[in-house]
Amino acid sequence: MAKYKMLRDLVVDLSNTQLLEAPRASDTELLLAHDASYVQRVIGGTLTEAEQKEIGFPWSEKMVERSRRSVGATIAACQSAIAEGVAVNLAGGTHHAYRNKGSGFCVFNDAAIAARVLIKDPIGLQKIGILDLDVHQGDGTAAILQHDPAICTVSIHGEKNYPFAKTSSDLDIALADGSDDAIYLEVLEQAIAFLSQQEIEFLIYLAGADPFEGDRLGRLRLTKEGLALRDQRVMAFVRERGIPIAIAMAGGYANPIEDTVQIHYQTIQIASAHQHTMSISKS
Repeated sequence: MAKYKMLRDLVVDLSNTQLLEAPRASDTELLLAHDASYVQRVIGGTLTEAEQKEIGFPWSEKMVERSRRSVGATIAACQSAIAEGVAVNLAGGTHHAYRNKGSGFCVFNDAAIAARVLIKDPIGLQKIGILDLDVHQGDGTAAILQHDPAICTVSIHGEKNYPFAKTSSDLDIALADGSDDAIYLEVLEQAIAFLSQQEIEFLIYLAGADPFEGDRLGRLRLTKEGLALRDQRVMAFVRERGIPIAIAMAGGYANPIEDTVQIHYQTIQIASAHQHTMSISKS
């Protein structure tokens, strides 16, 4: 999508940031959240026509490479955040990918994989939170991590929006069509209270731009100012708790596209303001 290049062009000159090329996620890392047979079909180009249709775009070597690097960028953001406090993937948020299939333009589930990479790391994290504020429920993330006590999943999403069959996260908050800034910020406090109770030591944040009132697929009515308050509240939470945060951009489908890019850039500016140096990975 054009938004990724447009966003990268904006952050190049942002102060207090380091722009890094995303590494490719390894097979070993992909297998932390996906079945071997599915990974092999993606890499080998043997996905069925039905599987490609569910993902939403056809197989190609470039698709595989981009999917690997999108995951690698979130892993790299998590590792940078351990050292620096805050880091961002300019893409990512591929939360509709399940253990054995892709869907909704998501091939591999970057947040689930990155969380599992962190748990296996010898630094010794015991509990990780994934806060999914894309307008669509993180169904794939919830399904992959449903029985993983080390990772807590929270999703605030549109009740009647895609995916129409939801999967249970540790906490789901479903919003009616037309929900505005005030409603959203109120339920965000519930989500943050829940995460506080879980005593998480690291947060992966999917900062979707698609709750925006001008989003073609969102069906909610958040303003840009409301989305800024959302991001500021999440950053205040991690600062209060003294925990690192890695941020992925997730969805955004406004027309004009500049609105989506501005919202994503706003998220990065807010994150940057909370840290002296911030790493940004581009896939």
